[in-house]
Amino acid sequence: MRLLVTGSSGHLGEALVRTLRETEHDVVGIDLSNSAFTSETGSIGDRAFVARCMTGVEAVVHTATLHKPHVATHGRQDFVDTNITGTLNLLEEAVVAGVKSFVFTSTTSVFGNALVPRPGAPAAWITEDVTPIPKNIYGVTKAAAEDLCHLFHQKHALPCLVLRTSRFFPEEDDNRAIRDSYIDANAKANEFLFRRVDIEDVVSAHILAVKRAPTIGFQRYIISATTPLIPEDLADLREDAPGVVRRRVPGYEGEYERRGWRMFPDLDRVYVSDQARTDLGWRPKYDFARVLSQLNADERPGSDLARLVGSKGYHTEPFADGPYPVA
Repeated sequence: MRLLVTGSSGHLGEALVRTLRETEHDVVGIDLSNSAFTSETGSIGDRAFVARCMTGVEAVVHTATLHKPHVATHGRQDFVDTNITGTLNLLEEAVVAGVKSFVFTSTTSVFGNALVPRPGAPAAWITEDVTPIPKNIYGVTKAAAEDLCHLFHQKHALPCLVLRTSRFFPEEDDNRAIRDSYIDANAKANEFLFRRVDIEDVVSAHILAVKRAPTIGFQRYIISATTPLIPEDLADLREDAPGVVRRRVPGYEGEYERRGWRMFPDLDRVYVSDQARTDLGWRPKYDFARVLSQLNADERPGSDLARLVGSKGYHTEPFADGPYPVA
């Protein structure tokens, strides 16, 4: 099968191309930036470029995007041009080419303000049934692109699956309070309980989605590490997250104490990936228990693929306060 991977110089795009090159598939990677994983350099906003790259393609994995960090440095029109118009160009040309599977990488950021419980309310249990309330141009344009995928499935019977991924990037946290209070590895380990996923597991979800899209047709899925938390924990998570984790993951405190680490005092949401595991047959390898096991063995948490891809950053210029200004 000939696959087109957009954003092939980015975190997920590179990880996908690295993995797919080891299979029988013929992979075409496209990106604005040159890299060892990019076959064609150009913009998805250029429909003629997209049409040329779509020749002979049977499946599209669309990861190219402007991200939340770019809100600080790019205008709203830039987000529309890349995240909406670029996706539209790919969908239009996928229909022309007779593509059999279209997989769109979205983000849990589309949920926006739906992730923030009111004061005194339990933590939010985030499944595909939660209605997104985007809070910035990034979320708005990703939600609009998701709807374009749905439209093309309805109007052209194009099989489209949307994968809303939680955090998998290795860059330091954009929240200064987190950076000041926790070493980076501690914060990321905590996140595997409720809002993080390893890039190897994200790749496997995308490859399964390519296979399953023709049968499923259209669906949105949350892609996040399997959580040990359950709905009955939600009220307690706002008041005593360490106590809840102690209940659900006995023994975590010993490893944390050995390293001088701390659990977050409270959690405001939990991403739930049950539907992806059911429909796609997805079996993520990396969760909080796996992270603890690696820490116990004095191994660096996460996959070899995550280490190979590494950190890329989002901007060429440095910022005085953190990885990028929060917007």
